[in-house]
Amino acid sequence: MTGAAAGSDLQRLIAARLDATFALYAELIDALDEADLRRSLPVPSNPIGLQLWCVVGARETWARALETGTWGPFRCSLAAVEETRRRDAVARALETSATAYRAAAGAGGNDDSRTEFKLGLLEHENQHLGQLLRYLLGLGLAIPPGWKKRFAL
Repeated sequence: MTGAAAGSDLQRLIAARLDATFALYAELIDALDEADLRRSLPVPSNPIGLQLWCVVGARETWARALETGTWGPFRCSLAAVEETRRRDAVARALETSATAYRAAAGAGGNDDSRTEFKLGLLEHENQHLGQLLRYLLGLGLAIPPGWKKRFAL
C-alpha cells in the first residue's frame, strides 16, 4: 500500500469513527428531555446541557480550523446558558455542528495539520461520550440502545 493510499484509508477511518460518535450524540439527545439537560452529578460537574455545549462548540471550532488550517478561539453557536437547557436548540446545534464539520473535513486537504485536527476532535468527542455515560449511569437515566452496544452494557 502506498503512502497516499494509507493516508486516504486513515481519513476514511477517522470520518467513519466521527460519524459513529455523531450518531451516538443524536441518539442521546433524542432520549433526553429538557429536565435532563439541567441535571448534573452530585460532584463538581456541569449540567448535561453544558457538556453538550462543549461538544457543539468543539465541532464548530475544529471545523473552522479545518477550513483555515489554523487553530482559532473556541466558539459555540449555543451562545447562552438558556439554550443549553432547551432540547430543540441542543438537538439542532448537534446536527448543524456535525454537518459543518463534515463539510469542512471534505473540503480541506489531508495534510498532517488537518489530520491532527480531525484526530483532536475524535478524541474530544470520545472524552465527552465517557463523561456522559457516567452521567447517565450516575443519574439513573435510561441508556440509549446504541450506547449500550458501543459500551458493551
